[in-house]
Amino acid sequence: MNTLTYKNTKIAYTDQGKGTAVVLLHGFLENKTMWNNYIQLLTKNNRVITVDLLGHGATESLGYVHVMEDQADMIYAILIHLRLRKVVLVGHSMGGYVALAFAELYPDYVKGLFLLNSTARADSDERKINRSRAIVAVKENYTGFVRMAISNLFCEENREVLAREIENTKLEALKTPLQGIVAALEGMKVRKDREVLLHFAPYPIQLVLGKKDSVLNYEETMTQIEATKVELTTFTYGHMSHIENETELKKVLVDFLKKV
Repeated sequence: MNTLTYKNTKIAYTDQGKGTAVVLLHGFLENKTMWNNYIQLLTKNNRVITVDLLGHGATESLGYVHVMEDQADMIYAILIHLRLRKVVLVGHSMGGYVALAFAELYPDYVKGLFLLNSTARADSDERKINRSRAIVAVKENYTGFVRMAISNLFCEENREVLAREIENTKLEALKTPLQGIVAALEGMKVRKDREVLLHFAPYPIQLVLGKKDSVLNYEETMTQIEATKVELTTFTYGHMSHIENETELKKVLVDFLKKV
């Protein structure tokens, strides 16, 4: 693991392999270890950078709200430090929001965008209310909130089959400090709508969705790529495609990286 000091804050990342630079961005309550099963495959032909986003994993919190632009600026600082000029961004859920913010702020640095169980749209009013409720809930019962939140990300039929993987995901999630959780929820709540990027980006974009995703309504999320060149891959399960559809996702990801 490597560290970088950014705005007096410790940032944790890894940097392995050679070739096209690929930056892997985890989701809310996750950290860079979510990509562990993918590193060996991806480093065969690529230089792979994994990052702990602000307030997650071994990266410290920068403030009381981590807006997506804060996260994107931090990614930019890592790229400058590593002297990287063009990267493919792969973002799971909140990591996708960060990737889109980065693509808007630093378009010249983007070679491709891979959005995994994510959306370019801002939170609906209902979703914002739910985020505020989540902030109250996590302050009242941190462990209960985290464990329940992770369970809900997997589709019901997988909860028994993937019991071990789910438990491991919960244990990693429980490493996320309370401040990091609250700052992320506040940041996601106020994030901008970036659907316009899906229509006008000059680089390839891939969207991967789960049919039974409890976080993102499949039919609704799909409508944002109508009349775009964005490629859609649909999996049968829930929000955690990197675990629930690991074999299929590896193939889609490798194919996408060959294209860019």
